[in-house]
Amino acid sequence: MTTVRKGQAPAKLNRDEFRLVFSRNFFSPAYEAVGKELAAVEEVAWQSYVDSEKSPMTVKAGPGFADPDYDLSVEWKDTRDKLLAAEARQKDPATRNRILLINGSARNDGSCPSEISKTWRLVKMCEELLTLEGIDTDVLDLSRIISDYDRHIHPCKACVSTAMPLCHWPCSCYPNHSLHRNNDWMNEIYEKWVSAHGVIIFTPTYWYQSPAVLKLMIDRLVCADGGNPDPSSTHGKEAEEAKALEKDWDYPKHLAGRAYGLVVHGDVAGIESTRRSLSDWLDWMGLIDAGPTALLDRYVGYYESYAESHETLDKDTAFQEEVKNVARSVSAAVAAIRSGKLLQPDRKLSNPRPK
Repeated sequence: MTTVRKGQAPAKLNRDEFRLVFSRNFFSPAYEAVGKELAAVEEVAWQSYVDSEKSPMTVKAGPGFADPDYDLSVEWKDTRDKLLAAEARQKDPATRNRILLINGSARNDGSCPSEISKTWRLVKMCEELLTLEGIDTDVLDLSRIISDYDRHIHPCKACVSTAMPLCHWPCSCYPNHSLHRNNDWMNEIYEKWVSAHGVIIFTPTYWYQSPAVLKLMIDRLVCADGGNPDPSSTHGKEAEEAKALEKDWDYPKHLAGRAYGLVVHGDVAGIESTRRSLSDWLDWMGLIDAGPTALLDRYVGYYESYAESHETLDKDTAFQEEVKNVARSVSAAVAAIRSGKLLQPDRKLSNPRPK
């Protein structure tokens, strides 16, 4: 048994520190009228924090779990049941082809930028095209993190690096009610990925990298690549139990076999490296690229004005058609995969380095 290393986490806040942090959520003078009520809520929140009450409502795991008597979070159990239902629909040959379109830009006109993104326009072009072809689409607009009230994708905690079985599918790290880490969007996002037969990611390049809103989702999808579907097997987050399980872990790829495409754009630099890193990530998870025309990186107004970039996109009809070809390629790949005509060539090979 390997040693679980300890000693990094800081001590819990004291009562006065907690009150100061809690009060920052209610900065407006308008809250003064309900000061007594907020004080009562603060006391409940404090007790939850002191008791580390991550999941206040639980249900017994029941049959099919390693420990049927383990207390599962009702929120995790609800998400897991939805994913099982989504997977059944996705595998049903009677269902229509479904493609998930992901807007990875952080810009929209509901917040400080005050204008829609070019990425959003590209997503809508492909949504219209696929709908006309009879394809069902889901649009995931990650920019809503910046404009919706209390919507979050909380960061990955890197449970994998302690032991792969400690990373649960779907993620069980959130919500954590004792730390006020709630309203996590990923439970809905997992369901969209599982429901899809194909996925297209549209993204600009920020500082040679993917935007933070996209990277948050990417990190939280680590549980889809090798994640443990049974939290009772590790009794929640018991690191010692997870480390003991890892030596025989089979690293299940929960999203493998779906088709994918990429549209990466920028204005100065970084589009090729961003496209490659996204492609490498999706390949690693076992998704199937829909061919060269489905992996696109282009500049829109190279070293030109930001203010006029929408007009530049209007004029670049060749780029618009290339983007639509990404959607057409993914649609064709989905049809080929579902009919059994497109298979992963390495699907029957054993991996000498599973991870």
